[in-house]
Amino acid sequence: MIVRKQLAYALERLFKGKAFIVYGPRQTGKTTFVELLLAKVDKRTLYLSGDDADVRETLAKPNAAQIQQMLAGYEVLFIDEAQRINDVGLLIKIIVDRFKSVQVIATGSSAFELSGKINEPLTGRKYEMMLLPFSYAELVSDTDFITEERSLEQRLIYGSYPEIINAPQNAEEHLKLLADSYLYKDLFTLEDVKKPLLFEKIVKALALQVGSEVNFSELAQLLKADQKTVDKYISLLEKAFVVFSLYAFAGNVRNEIKKNKKIYFYDTGIVNAITRNFNPLANRNDVGALFENYMIAERMKFLHQNQIEAECFFWRTTQQQEIDYVEKTREKFLAVEFKWSERGKNKIPLTFTHAYPDAETLLVSKTDRGSFLNG
Repeated sequence: MIVRKQLAYALERLFKGKAFIVYGPRQTGKTTFVELLLAKVDKRTLYLSGDDADVRETLAKPNAAQIQQMLAGYEVLFIDEAQRINDVGLLIKIIVDRFKSVQVIATGSSAFELSGKINEPLTGRKYEMMLLPFSYAELVSDTDFITEERSLEQRLIYGSYPEIINAPQNAEEHLKLLADSYLYKDLFTLEDVKKPLLFEKIVKALALQVGSEVNFSELAQLLKADQKTVDKYISLLEKAFVVFSLYAFAGNVRNEIKKNKKIYFYDTGIVNAITRNFNPLANRNDVGALFENYMIAERMKFLHQNQIEAECFFWRTTQQQEIDYVEKTREKFLAVEFKWSERGKNKIPLTFTHAYPDAETLLVSKTDRGSFLNG
């Protein structure tokens, strides 16, 4: 079994008087992660799933007496898919405040639901982490550097969801099922998604222009939709951990692009499942964009796994000078250009290096991705 990098982080934060919340897309192994966590602590655990209607009904209006009866004899309460339960934040707050010997662990695949339900009730009462598809570092640790280097094409085409890694022979079938059924399950149960056909068109449009700047007004015109609806649906995709955005970095240069943003998917296999393109890389014209998406998504995993707070951007000027990825932390200012081919490698634009001399600059190709992805 592949060991998740965040296991030690989670263990260190249990039984410290706070709830522990695990966010992440569906099918990334959140339940398995918590089960491994519980096996390490070896405590009597009550398991509840928000996907079960009777659980949602029972916990609809939590009160201390009901909770005390429910928790009798248990040391851990594990609530899976907690966002499906009304007032789950209040439920967890009561347990954290009044039943201090019980550790609450909750998972959620929808930040738009779970965050809204727990942030205010659980202010100062929770630890959080995000669990994404397997990272480069996790896969290298499970096999070895050479094996993972040889698997690059497989990762770009089929991604790194646990089910895909564990059963690569069924990768295409499983990815289509994931993209068609599981990925948007929570979104389609919300009243906010009143136009599922438009929603699917937006997802496909984003998948077809990975690595390019997204103009929401133009996208709305292309799809003959209201721009506010397009904005809202893309925001929901972000909160369901399907995509994430990089905003334009702007500081000292007069002609820098300041308002646009790029949208990437957390997993390249999902991109290909949405576009129904599982062709070998040699037969594709989008390899550069796919590699860029893969590298930036892997960097997001690295930041989450190491609990690094960072501001992440892309950079471009009106003269078409650009850098794929800019990252700012307390310790580092980093600018990275990703190139699939080493031939004719681009240079970091002099406009950027002159304007930001304190930035560390990197050119990363497929052959030296390992050192970058391992930090």
